Amino acid sequence: MFDSTTDLSDKIRLGEDSFLELKEVHFAGQKVSAPHKNSLADELAAFANSQGGVCVLGVDDSRQVLGIALEQLDAVETFVHQVCMDSITPPLLLSITRMELPDAAGQPRPVLKLDVPRSLFVHRSPGGYLHRIGSAKREMAPDYLARLFQQRSQARIIRFDEQPVPDATLDDLDAALWQRFASQRVQDSREVLLDKLAMARRDADGILRPTIAGVLMASNDPRRWLPNAYIQAVAYRGTDIAPQGDALYQIDAQDITGALDAQVLTACHFVRKNMKTAASKSQGRRDLPQYDMTAVFEALVNAVAHRDYSIYGAKIRLRMFADRLELYSPGAIPNTMTVESLPYRQAARNEAITSLLAKCSVPESDKTITGRSAMMDKRGEGVQIILDESERLSGKQPIYRLVDDSELLLVIPAAGVLEY
Repeated sequence: MFDSTTDLSDKIRLGEDSFLELKEVHFAGQKVSAPHKNSLADELAAFANSQGGVCVLGVDDSRQVLGIALEQLDAVETFVHQVCMDSITPPLLLSITRMELPDAAGQPRPVLKLDVPRSLFVHRSPGGYLHRIGSAKREMAPDYLARLFQQRSQARIIRFDEQPVPDATLDDLDAALWQRFASQRVQDSREVLLDKLAMARRDADGILRPTIAGVLMASNDPRRWLPNAYIQAVAYRGTDIAPQGDALYQIDAQDITGALDAQVLTACHFVRKNMKTAASKSQGRRDLPQYDMTAVFEALVNAVAHRDYSIYGAKIRLRMFADRLELYSPGAIPNTMTVESLPYRQAARNEAITSLLAKCSVPESDKTITGRSAMMDKRGEGVQIILDESERLSGKQPIYRLVDDSELLLVIPAAGVLEY
């Protein structure tokens, strides 16, 4: 970033922003006295926790190139390495480049350019967990921090869906819901079974408690612990949310809770109840629904399986309009996936939840609606089914879109309701 002398000089002239920090360097005897090690650690960690950036040592806040004495460059570079290793957890790796920049009189002055990449980890510095907002660093709010841990590679170690739920007990889980995962061949105790399934984990005090996955899959109302673990479903009369004159603009609305598999099936019934169905008589009566229910089922399963449950205040939103169905799922796309790669790649944010859903059977009475006998498979075909079956019915391709890097939106066009 800003690799040439010209590019860096031009950037410094514009001043600090989300990607540039300027620090002058002072010595007290043989030791660096400014910047303070804690201050520098906070700045570098904030860049790493955000999108990365450049810190230039030897330039003051007024954008004047003061430089660093040649004989002090080694000491400053050692100071930076010590800050990255000793004051930032986990230690931060960055690139240090020695450059010369012209001062106000046009004379070249040595500076150190610190290139901080966007990190795979979340870093703590003396000021806490910080991120970069404009030219300032700010402490991350708890829900933002939880999302960041989930999105970055520490999620491999700390999976949100396997965290024990404070104050929840194993007795809070519905016996019928967790016993359905028990093997008929192996008679495990409740404690052993729930631990094997990642539905229970020991907390810091050694107490075995239900995990996030446990309360989501084995309680009748997960909102007791996760207030937004439900689907908000609304069917609108027209093509937008705004009321139309005096007419009621909502046809139906329901907050759908329960275990995750029950939420999916209830939401499918909501869609089936509120979508329009045309009848063709050209070759015998044939019903022509607005949406392919197998595609809707796959979309809802993906939403409950892959949403980010660590985002406080965010719920799955199902919106039905006269011309389309919208499904909003909290959380960015996990790992290195993109919207374009969704049909071709797999990445499970919630491995315990997806594993449990794969073990859930669809009730016989719902198989004709969902077109499936199991809630989820692990072949990664769900997105392609959504795209292919919806386009086959409506003639229009569904659209995935990432909203503000925090919510995945799926729009399924409705098949036209025609007169025959």
